[in-house]
Amino acid sequence: MTTGTGTTPPSGTRRVAVAGVALADCGRVDDATPYALHAQSARRALADSGLDRSVIDGFASAGLGTLTPIEVAEYLGLRPTWVDSTSVGGSTWEVMAAHAADAIAAGHANAVLLVYGSTARADLKARRRTADLSFGARGPLQFEVPYGHTLIAKYAMAARRHMHQYGTTLEQLAEVAVQARANAAANPDAMYRDPITTDDVLSGPMIADPFTKLHCCVRSDGGCAVLLVAEDRVPDLARPPVWVLGSGSAVSHTAMSEWDDFTVSPAAVSGRLAFERAGVRPDEIDLAQIYDAFTYMTLVTLEDLGFCAKGEGGAFVEKGRLLRDGALPTNTDGGGLAACHPGMRGLFLLVEAVRQLRGEAGEGRQVRKAGGRLPRLAVASGTGGWFCSSGTVVLGAE
Repeated sequence: MTTGTGTTPPSGTRRVAVAGVALADCGRVDDATPYALHAQSARRALADSGLDRSVIDGFASAGLGTLTPIEVAEYLGLRPTWVDSTSVGGSTWEVMAAHAADAIAAGHANAVLLVYGSTARADLKARRRTADLSFGARGPLQFEVPYGHTLIAKYAMAARRHMHQYGTTLEQLAEVAVQARANAAANPDAMYRDPITTDDVLSGPMIADPFTKLHCCVRSDGGCAVLLVAEDRVPDLARPPVWVLGSGSAVSHTAMSEWDDFTVSPAAVSGRLAFERAGVRPDEIDLAQIYDAFTYMTLVTLEDLGFCAKGEGGAFVEKGRLLRDGALPTNTDGGGLAACHPGMRGLFLLVEAVRQLRGEAGEGRQVRKAGGRLPRLAVASGTGGWFCSSGTVVLGAE
């Protein structure tokens, strides 16, 4: 059986590689539309791969247009025969990457482009939108919306529960922000690069107790793209491949009253599945890219992925463990707390993980392990909603 881009082998026999990654312009972008950022990152990712656009037969996108991903594919001049528009918040891109990898492995597609772009910050500044994000008031949410229970308040409640149950401190949560900013210092694409201290975080304006301003992600514009291909395309690539080793996804709740335990995120399930399918253990991972709309997200996800025991996340993030040269370099670009956060940030996690595994992060930012070796294994874990969903992907270099 053949497709437009090559011969399709028996189902499930092909390995899947990341062929190209790229960022669009990020941070403060006042003169571009979201569609333009999609196109910019797509072109750059193709150039990074060394492949021609004609190889693309799969496309995945979310967050823009009425008929996503059809509208974006049309704007890019693509006519894919495999599409995905899964939308589960910040974990969308890890879940999409898992879907795309499965499709490629099964021979349903040969090259799948994942692309995202948003001008959330510029739209707010230009008053094309408001700062409020509404998930509607129908279904289960109708029982919470009348009480003004905002998204950030839900994260804040979960953080307070962790503090009450395990003794996690405000200083420990603040350390997540401090180390994210330190990692961003060497990233020329980061929106905020000046160092901050624990006192800076604790003394900032209160947003939702216990979160002050610096506990919360930045608001930015930006976009990025990731191209996944079947292993038979690897000899044609311009750069070394990074392999998709395993993935997992899970959902938890919509209504807070249905969340069994505020201190456990669905990453506890998606992470376990991803590591099992990849055949690796958390203690073998060289670096982690974790969704961090708020500091608590990083802390609890580290626990749920198995990097430390439940309740020990506060102690784990101390002593610089998340820094580029720490025990577990985490969010090495600065994450959503410092680098960029244009909305559903999960695709940025994959871009940064791939660049680190290739050794392309740049001077002062590239992770090096014992003896100066490059990292070999990375995990990217996205979170959607208010810990409603999780997608985790394990990546490996040759």
